Amino acid sequence: MQWKGRRGSSNVEDRRGRGGGTLIGGGIGGVVLLVVVLLFGGNPSDLLGSFTGSDSGAPYEESQQEKELSEFVSVVLADTEDVWTELFQEQNLVYEKPVLVLYTNSVQSACGSAGKSVGPFYCPGDHKLYIDLSFYDELQQKFHAPGDFAMAYVIAHEVGHHVQTLLDTNMGGGSNENSVRVELQADYYAGVWAHHAQDMNVLEEGDLDEALNAASAVGDDTLQKKAQGYAVPESFTHGTSEQRKRWFYKGFKSGTVEGGDTFHANPL
Repeated sequence: MQWKGRRGSSNVEDRRGRGGGTLIGGGIGGVVLLVVVLLFGGNPSDLLGSFTGSDSGAPYEESQQEKELSEFVSVVLADTEDVWTELFQEQNLVYEKPVLVLYTNSVQSACGSAGKSVGPFYCPGDHKLYIDLSFYDELQQKFHAPGDFAMAYVIAHEVGHHVQTLLDTNMGGGSNENSVRVELQADYYAGVWAHHAQDMNVLEEGDLDEALNAASAVGDDTLQKKAQGYAVPESFTHGTSEQRKRWFYKGFKSGTVEGGDTFHANPL
């Protein structure tokens, strides 16, 4: 992806080096976080402990790699702002830009506290995306999904959840099937963004393959087979590798919001 030297978003909140605070136990916050933060195979038990980190007040000293990554995610966020602002205007709507929070190890959100093992997540309670940049290494090493556009897909997926919130298209309930439909729609919206990123001539050869590979790598069936040697379809919450790739690609080919009604799609 051609991103260096391009505009970054002003909606990035840097909390790196701060503690995540004490975990919100029961109640709505904890329940919402449990539902929304498991995009990349996070363990629910990670939400049951407490975090005791503190803020020293000293500025966070980032490595050169972290500096480059923070600049990259800022540019990707800016691109999503441009794309979704235009798409919302076409529907006579105003796009409320989300804030992307950078953190290390643990973080407090309106949905509760979370450790980095839950992966990047979106909290509808505060309209913010949360990312520990060490996930980029995990994406390459654990999920075998290298490339900058793989990380761009991750950001665009979380922005997709924000779009769901603004458009009120998230019709998910408490069932696993509804959760799958929520996640696949966010994948579709990520594909819509990628379609317009291509129109902006910022995609490079191989970028689309990187995103599709990342979508496949975080499919429920792939993650479960890797973890336990077999898949349990009735426990899926995010969709199979095939479904995640297909809905992302469908959004990429369409470039429109209208084609992403996963809640009435049959079969998925």
